[in-house]
Amino acid sequence: MKKVLSVLSVATLSLSLVLAGCGSKPEAQPQGQTGSNGGAPAAKAIKVGMVTDVGGVNDNSFNQSAWEGLQKLQTDLNLPKENVNYLQSKSDADYVPNLTQFVKDGWDLTWGIGFLMGDHLKKVADENKNAKLAIIDAEVDAPNVASVLFKEHEGSFLAGVVAAKMTKSKKVGFVGGVDIPVIKRFDLGFEAGVKAVDPSIQVIKVYTGAFDKPDMGKSTASSMYGQGVDIIFHASGGTGDGVFNEAKDRKAKGENVWVIGVDKDQSLTFGDEITLTSMVKRVDEAVIRVAKDLSEGKFKGGVQWLGLAENGVGLADTSTKNVPEDVLKLVEEYKQKIVKGEITVPDK
Repeated sequence: MKKVLSVLSVATLSLSLVLAGCGSKPEAQPQGQTGSNGGAPAAKAIKVGMVTDVGGVNDNSFNQSAWEGLQKLQTDLNLPKENVNYLQSKSDADYVPNLTQFVKDGWDLTWGIGFLMGDHLKKVADENKNAKLAIIDAEVDAPNVASVLFKEHEGSFLAGVVAAKMTKSKKVGFVGGVDIPVIKRFDLGFEAGVKAVDPSIQVIKVYTGAFDKPDMGKSTASSMYGQGVDIIFHASGGTGDGVFNEAKDRKAKGENVWVIGVDKDQSLTFGDEITLTSMVKRVDEAVIRVAKDLSEGKFKGGVQWLGLAENGVGLADTSTKNVPEDVLKLVEEYKQKIVKGEITVPDK
């Protein structure tokens, strides 16, 4: 597998400490909530660690969502605050050492976040067959690994329906990060949704090749908006921050442009004035589900896919702020057709 730096971002966390880099002892860097609000006692006071990709825990995307999930897990299971933690990776060379550190220190479950960590996590799993690991967005063939993947194409189809109904210029854009299968699913699903509503709408696509380059995202968005695109859907991690920044600048000048966010409800970070909607991946819930299974002695390796039927993807609840009721009704109609198998959304 091609080694590429990946980034997926997170905002709105209040962290009591910041990890100074990779390789620090997880126990020495406690993070998360205290659990003092109370919660159901855990069947076992498990310790769950998480290794971010190079985007870091504050990527406004699924690294952040995963960490928020672990914080919620701590509260739900009334765990000590030091029982959930993360190590941050500065490059892909840090993945194996960081994963190995949690494993060797005896943590009950170690998460790797992101497709590009797949081969690295496989190596650690094979070398530590008694350890339990899990990964988001990659399929790792090992009995001690739980692989959670999402049907991003299904949720992105709904984002495409919104874009097609809301565009005034009949030109919409897609900004991707690295051209890998998970991002391709966003791309193809979005285009399919647009074309299902109006085949004449032009979809302009650009892959930036990076998940951590906001300046590149801004210049890409500038070029797209300059070509007449009025709505951009991004699946590019921190690079997408630049897409929002460009939209904000143009909105301030009176241009009617929008961004469709990804992974989290990005209107909470960038504002309703530029965020039309967001295609949410419920990474936090996936992290909680697997960890709770472990605490109850039900952990099992293998692959699970989460799509519209499993409530694993969908549009943000705040969509009602900018998307008219009739458009949301149409979105729901398409959603039900996908869930019932009447529409098969392309994913490759």
